[in-house]
Amino acid sequence: MIKESISFEDFQKIDIRIGTIIQVDTFPNAKVPAYQILINFGALGVKKTSAQITSLYTRKELMNKKVIAVINFEPKQIANFISECLILGIQNEKDVVLLQSHKDALNGAKVS
Repeated sequence: MIKESISFEDFQKIDIRIGTIIQVDTFPNAKVPAYQILINFGALGVKKTSAQITSLYTRKELMNKKVIAVINFEPKQIANFISECLILGIQNEKDVVLLQSHKDALNGAKVS
């Protein structure tokens, strides 16, 4: 299903950055199995998020992994946790495959 068209100006409002996962914890209060994750976005600081990626990724595999995330959504409460960004991935049936850069990039670099 293709969603409605948006303007390029609308797209420019989305702040998509690369960051490094620096902490991964289990999220026992989540309705669907998930992790609580801290991501370092360099000069933009550290942001936290929740991600339902436990079926494809272990906590150990996620540590120090570079991920792509939207960092300018309003904070969202998920159970007893406040999510500050959204890691981007590809929905592959029930699983989510994380988007990644093929080359190294500085934490906080803008995706364009």
